[in-house]
Amino acid sequence: MDLVDELAHVVADSGLTIAVAESLSSGALSSAIGRGEGASEWFAGGVVAYQVSSKHRALGVDADIDPCSARCAMQMADGVRATLGADLAVSITGVGGPEPEDGHAAGTVYIGISSGDAVDAELHEFDGDPAEVISQSVERALTLLVARSKAHAADG
Repeated sequence: MDLVDELAHVVADSGLTIAVAESLSSGALSSAIGRGEGASEWFAGGVVAYQVSSKHRALGVDADIDPCSARCAMQMADGVRATLGADLAVSITGVGGPEPEDGHAAGTVYIGISSGDAVDAELHEFDGDPAEVISQSVERALTLLVARSKAHAADG
């Protein structure tokens, strides 16, 4: 079973709704999730906010934030969860490369997750070209969503 199928199964059984906020991945995560069985029932949607000003306007992220930071990833996840009224939300932000940006190495990625009463972020240092960094980021975000969805369903 692939990660999207597993996510679809877990959230459909538990009644959870999912939302995503993307920067680095430019909609790749939303596209992957949208292929899930019954996604119209449990995928609230996604926001692609590439520029910091877009993150601020669409997701309520602080205007002066470092876009490649745990703080940004957490604010993005919280913002999209609140905006779309979802139970769980995940975000991806960072530097895809191929060059470093604003003092951050290419492949530096933060993935945030918000479940209402808890929000946190993970730092990842992925290798490869920009497409490979995006692919690894999407896979890790899906893995995190599956794990958090299972935990949320068990608690609920």
